[in-house]
Parts: sequence; structure tokens; C-alpha cells
Amino acid sequence: MKGLPLKPLFASIAVIFALNACSMSTVSQTTNDPTPLTAAQIEQQHADNPFFKPYGTFFEIPDFANITTDDYIPAFEAGMTELQEQISTIANNPQPPTFENTIEAMEFSGDLLTRVSYVFFNLAGADTNDALQAISKQISPKLSSSQDDIFLNPMLFQRVKTLHEQRNSLSLNTAQAKLLEDTYKSFTRGGANLSAEDKITLRGLNEQISKLSLTFGDNLLAETNGFQLIIDNQEDLSGLPQDVVDTAARKATKLGHPGKWIFTPHRPSMTPFLTYADNRKLRETLFKAYVAQANNDNEFDNKKILAKIASIRSQRAQLMGYQSHAHFVLESRTAKTPENVYALLDKVWPAALKQAKSEVADMQALVDTQGTDSTIEAWDWWYYSDKIRVAKYSFNEQQTKPYFSLESTLKGVFYTANRLYGITVKERTDLPKYHPDVRTWEVYDKDGSLLAIFMGDYFVRQSKRGGAWMNVYRQQYNMNGVESKPIVVNVLNFPRPAGNEPALLTFDEASTLFHEFGHALHGILSNVTYRSQSGTSVPSDYVEFPSQVMENWMTQPEVLSQFAKHYQTGEIIPQSLINKIQAASQFNQGFATVEYMAATYLDLDWHSLKDSKLRDAKDFELASLNKMGLISQIAPRYRSTYFSHIFAGGYSAGYYSYLWSDILGADAFEAFKENGIFDPKTAQKFRDSILSKGGSADPMELYKQFRGKDAGIEPLLRSRGLLKEKL
Repeated sequence: MKGLPLKPLFASIAVIFALNACSMSTVSQTTNDPTPLTAAQIEQQHADNPFFKPYGTFFEIPDFANITTDDYIPAFEAGMTELQEQISTIANNPQPPTFENTIEAMEFSGDLLTRVSYVFFNLAGADTNDALQAISKQISPKLSSSQDDIFLNPMLFQRVKTLHEQRNSLSLNTAQAKLLEDTYKSFTRGGANLSAEDKITLRGLNEQISKLSLTFGDNLLAETNGFQLIIDNQEDLSGLPQDVVDTAARKATKLGHPGKWIFTPHRPSMTPFLTYADNRKLRETLFKAYVAQANNDNEFDNKKILAKIASIRSQRAQLMGYQSHAHFVLESRTAKTPENVYALLDKVWPAALKQAKSEVADMQALVDTQGTDSTIEAWDWWYYSDKIRVAKYSFNEQQTKPYFSLESTLKGVFYTANRLYGITVKERTDLPKYHPDVRTWEVYDKDGSLLAIFMGDYFVRQSKRGGAWMNVYRQQYNMNGVESKPIVVNVLNFPRPAGNEPALLTFDEASTLFHEFGHALHGILSNVTYRSQSGTSVPSDYVEFPSQVMENWMTQPEVLSQFAKHYQTGEIIPQSLINKIQAASQFNQGFATVEYMAATYLDLDWHSLKDSKLRDAKDFELASLNKMGLISQIAPRYRSTYFSHIFAGGYSAGYYSYLWSDILGADAFEAFKENGIFDPKTAQKFRDSILSKGGSADPMELYKQFRGKDAGIEPLLRSRGLLKEKL
């Protein structure tokens, strides 16, 4: 996943929504003790717990070395109890509600809960283990319950409602007005207006969703780690580059199969195998294992679980007065309605599908020249598209890998950020980190002041969920007399290098690194008052926009010449190879767009259901794919049973966000192309209007402030080579 969706709630709850990609809920203490302990009493019982005192580290980076598994539950219990105590004080304040004693007071609440949540949920995704997964299951019902305790508190809601009714007379600035509006909507969307009976029903539905989402994620992790394609015949490695072979050999040795080679459904392992392996039968085996994840009618099967999640979400939406879960979700996004999203998809789909069919025809023509009667199948796409790329452009990603070492690509990212925003970085090897793979940098602003700490965690491992994302261990804010500077992390899954060899990235992997650092800049350059509006705390169909923009600089010749250097010779990437990269930039975009959009349609179809009837997941998915006319040679990027974005994360009814944000990104980069890709005025305007503002103002108003107009779809279609269909 590139980035996590954040929801604009007051700070302590916003953190949980941002970090807990499984349960997406907040926490409370539940106990059978008739006299539950106060937060202070829990802290007193666990005086050595690192969460209950300053870390005492540089920049107050979490003291990872001294945090143990046993520290989390007491810290959560104290944190959620403290939050409830603070909320009770606000709700029962005898003074009339004011913005300061109600809205800001909620914003300033829950510091301890925020503190432990940052660490726990980050590690639960980046370096998990059985103990952390068990804690997730233990606290998940409490998270859901406490969120309900807050949003369903009638006295607290009445104070918020009173202020909302008075909003036009309160003389609030833009950020304050948005905080009030978002807080009010959070309560109404959390069920504050429901009857007492319906509130009880809502609590039960939320708890069920939370538990089912955790199970979905655990099942998927077990399935992904559970399949191994073990190769013991060297002839079956024909076509594979040596670095791919070496990585598979190291994995086999590590997993107890010395002298053999192992490939898995993890993307860094699977994609190169599907791209280069000549053995078609083995490509089919690995591909089918990937698309069958959590769909094998075993203990880890997700079909009934995801159908139940969709059913309960639909039931919850109707309880809240919405037609469907998609209508409920999209009301708070920039897209507003599922009809708007379907309309966008329907504009792009015909051109993308037509291009994909043309790409299939090209591949089939190549197969036909080989004297076989084979028909292109889904597991052939990567393999034959690479052959077409080589034939058309004399170019494949193996030619570029020597120029995109991880080290050089990081230099390219930092060079770009420096040219655009004046920031500089200094690597530190003496700071706390949660895993030996993690690297840490100090980030300085153009005036020399320390802006942030940036962490990079780049290599695949079994304790890390798949994908790529940005998150924070602390957000930027300036509130309640505290100036907080951010601790930002990028987590990716690049293949681990061998011995002293550098990690060499494919062109796509290097692009992903630029993309994720775009998210990081959104957090690093944030300059807001309130924590819940910081950095990437924006609607999920807007959060990908800054990162999509950042990807564009990687392919610019001026940038490539600065960092794309051969890891052995130091030779700058030849202009002839840059020309090939640019010529091939629109290659295979039919496949890439259709693969993504098929998953987007599938997400919307699941979450646009207007009744809570349980569907057969297999039949429902097949009907959805047939309706959109998906060709058999392409599988959705994510099928239902392993679509963790929507069933174990925060993208339900929101996977379209990448395309929505890409429209903004392509249009925004036009401004840089018009004025110069490093034009200081344009860069400063982007920083001031977009990156620094976070969620402190309406996102589309911020976009128009930068661009001077609404975004058009044409730049995106042009960049993908799809501007051939009349819109």
C-alpha cells in the first residue's frame, strides 16, 4: 500500500485511524473489576514502562531497545483510561461550551494513547510477531468500544453540536473552522444522532467489523508466507537474471533448503520470476498461487469473512441513514459520491481496455511467430510484455538496474527535495531503531533548522506486511504550547542484497521510492497547529496526490544525470538509455491501468451494496469482473480474498483514490513543466499551498490555490498514452 489513509478526527482518535490499518478503531479499558484503576494508578504499577516517561533519546525517538512486548497492554490500558477521564471532564464541564474548552480540549487529549499507538501499530505492520498479533486481537474490541464511548456520549455531542450551530459567530480561522466541522461530522458519522437502541446495535457492528478485519489480515499473512515454489533443477531457472537467482538461493538456504531456489507470492519475488522465467508451467504455478491467496478452502480462507464484512458494513451504513457503505465513506472524501467515482472510472476504462487488448494482440503475434499453438494467459503477461518492450525499444529493466542502486536512488530523492524545497539530510547511525535494517536521517530546512527525523526501512522480510507505505512515529503540530517536530518513516519491500553487493532496484522500484518519499515530504514539511490536521491527515482520495507528483522527477533527464550512476563504474546513465526509458514510459499502460481499475471496480461493487444479504464471494467477484468486461489475460491487481486495502485496511470504497490522486498529480506537474521542473516560485507555492497545510483547509480549495484551476483529466491520459479515446 502506498501510504495510509487518515481521517480528520480530533488528535487522539485520528492517530488510531491513521496507524491501525487492521481494526481502524480506538481503545478503551474494559474490566470486570468494580473499581477500575485510574490512569495514574496503572502508571504507578508499571513505573519502569518506557511509555510512561520521556524516552530520553535524541529528538525523543521511541526507545525501541527498552520497549518490550509486556509494555504495550499496560500502556494501552493507561492511555485509554486517561483519554476517557479527559473526555469525561470535557463533557461534564459546567461552563458553557467554547471552542477552547471543548474542541481544542478534545484535540489536546489522549497523549499517552497516541504515544503507545504510534509505536505499536507501526511495528505491527513493519516488524510483527505472534505476540504483537495477539495483542492486536486483545485490544481490538476495546479500541472499537472506546471510539463508540466517545462518539455516542450525549453530553459531549451536545457541546459539539452547540458550537457547530454557533460556528458563524465564533470568529474562527480556517484551521479552527475546519476542525470544528470535522469534529461535528465525526460525531454524527459515529452515530451520535442515533436512538439509544440503534447505538447499541452500532457498537456491536463496529466490534464485529474490527474482529473480522484482523482475522482477514492474519489469514492473508499466513497464506502469503505459506506458499513456496521450491526449484531443485537449475534448468528451471532459465531466463532469470543472476541477481534474481542469487536472491532465491539465499532465501532457500535461510528456509532450510540449501542448494535449491525458492520463490514466493511476495511481489519482489514473484514479479521477476513471472517476467523472466522461461518455464511457462512454473510461471503458471506461482501466478495461480498468488491469485488464490486466502481462497483455498482451508483454515485461512477469507471468502466468508470478507462477505460478512461487506454485509455488516452495508447494515451499518443503512443504520446511519445511507444507501450503502460507499455512500457513507465517500461523503467525507473529495469524490463525495460513488456515482462520481463510477463516472470517472467509466471515462478511463474504455481507452485503457482497448489499449490492453492491443497489447494482448502484440504478445499473441509474438507467440505465433515461435511456432507454438499457445494462447496468451494471465501468467504470460509479464514475460511476453518484456519481450515486446525489448523488441520495440531495445530496453528492459535489467539494463537500468545497475544505475538504480538503493544508495544512488536515495541520493536522487534527496537531491530532488533539496532543489525543490532547500532541505538537506544527514544520516545518523547512532539513533534508536526498531530493526537493524532501518536507516535514519536528520532533515534540515533551508535555514539550517532541524525539521524532522526520517527513517527508511527498505528490505523485504517475513515480519513485514507487503507493499510500501509512509507513516509517522510523531506528527508535526504547534498546539497547547508544544512545538512538535515529526518522526517520519518509509517502509518498502525491496529484495535484500547479497553480501557486500548493493541493493539494485528495478525502474519501478526506484519510482516507488520516489513515491513514498513524496508522502514523507507531506509529513516532514507540515506546518499546522493541530495534530489531527498534520501532514497526511487528509481524505484518502487526496493523500496520494503529493506522492504521485513526486514520482515525476525521477524520470527527468536533469535528475537522472545526478544520481543514476553505474554501481561499479560510476558512469552516469547514458542519454541513449534515458531516451529508451522515456520512449518506453507509456508501454504496457493498458495492462497497468486495467489491472488497477479492475480492483477499483471490485471494491466499489462490494461496498455499493444496498442490502446486508450475505453474498457468495466467488460468485459475486465473477459477476463483477464479467460486468466490467475484464479480459481473461488480466487479473485484478487484488482479488477479493487478498484485497487487504479494503477488508483489513482503510481503503474500503476508496481504492479509486490512486487514480483520483493521479489526476491531481499529473495536472499539478504540468505547472512545473510550464515554469521549469525546479522553478523556485512554483516549488515554494506547492510547499505553501499543499505540503505544509495538511488537512487544515479544504483539500480542493488548496489545490486550486496552487494551480489556479480545477484539475483536468487530460494530463493523466496523455501521460499514460491513453488519450486516443474521445471523452
